[in-house]
Amino acid sequence: MSDINEMNVGVRWYVVHTYSGYENKVMANIQKIVENRGLGDLIFEAKIPVETVLEKKGDEEKEVEYKLFPCYVLVKMIMNDESWHAVRNITGVTGFVGPGSKPTPLTDKEVEDLNIEEKKAPRLAVGVGDEVVIKGGLFDGYQGTVQSISDDAKKITVLVKRGRRDMPVEFDAANVVPV
Repeated sequence: MSDINEMNVGVRWYVVHTYSGYENKVMANIQKIVENRGLGDLIFEAKIPVETVLEKKGDEEKEVEYKLFPCYVLVKMIMNDESWHAVRNITGVTGFVGPGSKPTPLTDKEVEDLNIEEKKAPRLAVGVGDEVVIKGGLFDGYQGTVQSISDDAKKITVLVKRGRRDMPVEFDAANVVPV
């Protein structure tokens, strides 16, 4: 398996195939092996993509989790001989997804489409209700109050005083600084 070291492309998501019903056991064993063998620098995370569905039976409603990909566990790791052997030899694992014995990492597009990684919005120096000054553009130097911030924290709506009334204007977050 020495060609695995040659194909190392850094930290990537890989798909591990398991026996039916062994997904949770495999994920738990990956976490135990990482802890016991000190492989935290090679194996970072293991996930089973699930979907929560509200099921109705008669008058009762309950939330049920369904595995999106039964028999598969996603593992974020650096692929080398040591990490490959650690995961491959777990009870219930039949192998990695890829041609022959070469594990194939998920592409960035596949990771994005699967929504595996939670994206963190950048922290801003301002919040809703804060007094701010606009830098650049038509309203350069104007002051206002933050009315709202977009979900991705790239746009900020500011109530800018124009005459007697406040006018909501949307700015790029980079153009808004606290007073």
